[in-house]
Amino acid sequence: MVRCGNAVTPWAEAREAARELGDRLWPATGRPVALDRAVGAVLARDLTALVGVPPFDAAAMDGYAVAGPGPRWRVVGRVLAGGRAAEKTEGVGRAERAEAGGEGELPGGGAGGLSAADSGSHPVPGLPTSDPVPGPMPDPVLRPGEAVEIATGAPVPAGTDAVLPYEHATAARGEVAGEIALGRHVRRAGEDTAPGATVLPAGSAVTPAVVGLAASLGHDTLTVRRPRIAALVTGDEIAATGRPGAGQVRDAIGPMLPALAASAGAELTGLRHIGDGFDTMVEALASAAGPVDVVVVCGASSKGPADHLRAALARIGATVVVDGVSCRPGHPQLLAHLGTPEDPGTVVVGLPGNPNAALAAAVTLLAPLLRAMAGAPDPDAALPPTIRVKGAIRPHAHDTRLVAVRVMGGQAEPVGHDRPGSLRGPALADAYAVIPPGWSGPYAPLVWLPRG
Repeated sequence: MVRCGNAVTPWAEAREAARELGDRLWPATGRPVALDRAVGAVLARDLTALVGVPPFDAAAMDGYAVAGPGPRWRVVGRVLAGGRAAEKTEGVGRAERAEAGGEGELPGGGAGGLSAADSGSHPVPGLPTSDPVPGPMPDPVLRPGEAVEIATGAPVPAGTDAVLPYEHATAARGEVAGEIALGRHVRRAGEDTAPGATVLPAGSAVTPAVVGLAASLGHDTLTVRRPRIAALVTGDEIAATGRPGAGQVRDAIGPMLPALAASAGAELTGLRHIGDGFDTMVEALASAAGPVDVVVVCGASSKGPADHLRAALARIGATVVVDGVSCRPGHPQLLAHLGTPEDPGTVVVGLPGNPNAALAAAVTLLAPLLRAMAGAPDPDAALPPTIRVKGAIRPHAHDTRLVAVRVMGGQAEPVGHDRPGSLRGPALADAYAVIPPGWSGPYAPLVWLPRG
């Protein structure tokens, strides 16, 4: 490779190398996870319906399930959601109350009906005073001319031709009357989704709606592609919590990693702080690599006296794919893997110890690697190829600059605070503008900053 500035691999080539390695490590099978942990992952298998939706013929409205064309039916019972039913009896519920109240009259004669306006005055009107008993009505079949009072979502009895909503019904003396259209307000079993149907293909992103859909189809888990990550935060000077003491700096990279991983379809399963030292690095790498797909090492990727990542990788026989990237911030970053070049194993990504440099390196190597491994979509694909950048930006002579910008009104404006050790700029920004060597403006590509 040809050295570019202080690094080896050009920025765009480094990103592509990470994608290619991730594609090679695409898992043949996924891992089952509980629904509440699946959002952000990618389906490893087609999502199929274990049950139909709805699973039974169900009422789509509160009202009366009726059999026969009407316009009058005798009320013989009541069914609640969940299949609970009052005892089958003559004139229960709203019709019975109407008889007691002695108001109105049914179409075609007879006193004691309730008006349609009054029928909507109670959320679940006409409930009997005794507790309902579980199970179906004693006779679950409606005969022509019969009706049962029914709640939305409750199973309709066999023989139901329609549901007559309360607001269209008039009830009195154990009867209900109104106009219906056959099949109206009845959701037939499987009419939305038939049992066994494939509703989403493998490779689909798992969103909250997908989780809800899976639950409605009878699933408790989803088989997903989600790379597992372990992180090592290195440095004798690192304080993991609280205010740093004399000579210490607070760890600002470790707290970013869970969201960085999740934004690329992966999961951080463990984080460990370790001191500087060659033997410590070798032991930590060997311990972390076993149960995970990727090990992220924060710090120790440069070439100072306390930076032992390269030597430790050589000791454990790793293959280095990218050793330094010609970008600023973030040029001392590294991509390697265990195993052989023909059969790569656990991947190691080395991020610089400066927080902004680490974030730039994560966007460069870690995010493309993880998205490829997970089969997750690339959010940058939705961006225009380039966007106008306001203001004067000085390109580097040899390296690609990643400049934090805020995107507004179809153009990008630098936010400043772009030193390697400060996250103030990225915290104000939406993206990095990619400024190659020799850039003369005003248009540049963007890379979205992770949003978690």
